[in-house]
Amino acid sequence: MNNYETVFILNPVLSDVQIEETVKKFEDFLINRGAKMVAKENWGLKKLAYPIQHKKSGFYHLFEFTAEGDVVAPYELEFRRDERIMRFLTVKLDKHAVSWAERRRTKLKAKA
Repeated sequence: MNNYETVFILNPVLSDVQIEETVKKFEDFLINRGAKMVAKENWGLKKLAYPIQHKKSGFYHLFEFTAEGDVVAPYELEFRRDERIMRFLTVKLDKHAVSWAERRRTKLKAKA
């Protein structure tokens, strides 16, 4: 099993319902391909470092998941096809990044 992390930015003009539908769509896509969700985070509306599609902000989301086989390529293809997604980045996590992500999640839970 490989560990992955995806951060994606949704268009800021979307309603809350549209955002939930989009996030659910990509979560279901992973689960249907045999991936296991480790963590999901909604980072909310953030200002972008530079304009993307003439937008200065976007809704950030983070998925952390484990998967086997070729899951990432079709997953990223779905991101490219969806017009609600402004940007995305998927990275494969090594053992150090996985332990760092676990520590970060426990810190966030302690704060909440």
